[in-house]
Amino acid sequence: MTAHDDGAERTFAALPPVRGRGFAESWWGRSWLGALEDGALEPAQLKAGRRLARAGAVGAVSVRPGRVTAVVRDRDGTAHRADVLLAELSGEQWDRFTDMAVERSGHVAALLEGEMPAHLVEDAAAAGIDLLPGLGDLEPECECGAWDHCGHTAALCYRMALLLDRDPFVLLLMRGRGERAVLESLRAYGGASGRAGAAEPEADGVDAAEARAAGRALPPPPPPPRPEDGPGVPPSLDTETAPPPGVDPEALSLLASWAAAEAHRLLGDALLDAHDRRSPRAEPTVAEDAVRLAAGGPGEAVRDRLAAGSGRGREAFAVAVRAWRLGGPAALSVLDEEWPVAGDALARAEAALATAWEEGERPSLRARANRWTVTGAPFQLRLDREGGWWPYREEGGRWVPVGGAAGDPATALAVASAAAGDEP
Repeated sequence: MTAHDDGAERTFAALPPVRGRGFAESWWGRSWLGALEDGALEPAQLKAGRRLARAGAVGAVSVRPGRVTAVVRDRDGTAHRADVLLAELSGEQWDRFTDMAVERSGHVAALLEGEMPAHLVEDAAAAGIDLLPGLGDLEPECECGAWDHCGHTAALCYRMALLLDRDPFVLLLMRGRGERAVLESLRAYGGASGRAGAAEPEADGVDAAEARAAGRALPPPPPPPRPEDGPGVPPSLDTETAPPPGVDPEALSLLASWAAAEAHRLLGDALLDAHDRRSPRAEPTVAEDAVRLAAGGPGEAVRDRLAAGSGRGREAFAVAVRAWRLGGPAALSVLDEEWPVAGDALARAEAALATAWEEGERPSLRARANRWTVTGAPFQLRLDREGGWWPYREEGGRWVPVGGAAGDPATALAVASAAAGDEP
């Protein structure tokens, strides 16, 4: 992929036809497509947009604050300029974003690595800043005259999802600031913080009785200290003294490391300005926590103890650990839970299945509860309660997850097929 970047606008070259893969692999790319697919009124236009995007009909994409533009060609070669608009953040919102981002160094580091961590989006939302678009936020404009999303603007959105997968700064540019401006504002904040830290010497104290008589208010408390960049290192248990009977030094050392990491996370969350407005996380069950700890990669002896304590067999525990690594608690719930799809959830699922494939390309699916199995093939789709589709494959007589949640069933099935080395 090539791109020209002058700070205020970036232009990305057209891509060749795309086959055998979904349009978004990152969770933020799928969120972008969710805003498109949840807000579009005509499923047929989404289907046409996917077809054009896969055929390589989207030309060079220009991204600038508030707008993304490309020329999209119909099957007969007719060219249409398509634009998708997204509201820019105000200067005051950018200031709040900068304040929030520097509070946790991991946010900036993740962006520089080309990732958009979920905590960054959640923390920004708690500060009143919506980075990702929501329902109705992607406003279409097209020369074809359509008043809602047409196949051309939908194709442009699917193409944008591929760009967002590779560079989340593209989204920040649409919100009003390119990568250079964002990083310069963070550096400026750091310089201002350094100057503030070297302020004048501390003033002399004031007698309490005098202050009370003068009616002075107490000064504001000092800001809370910032946590270290990472958790501390637990004490070493590698000594010449033999451990007491029943004590496993390796397991104890791992527990101490995990406890330090969790304490560091909790402290970082507690020091956020919006901490009191965030819902507390649900505590995991003993069985779930065993899977979480095993996903951290302990030695075989510790892993066997966790498997025994989880209530699962060895093979089932390995599959559960695999699910956790793909999607955490949500993926583990999809692995374990089978629930009847009914009402609105069923209507949305059926609509997604009806529009995910071109005419005559939809595979034969056998439904049971929230699971759709491909007839005559070792592939299965599982629906979670949030509308995400999870790809599964049969291995050794057991269904195992092979990827994270996708926004549509076709993408999930493509992931399952790719994991098997098959053509989707």
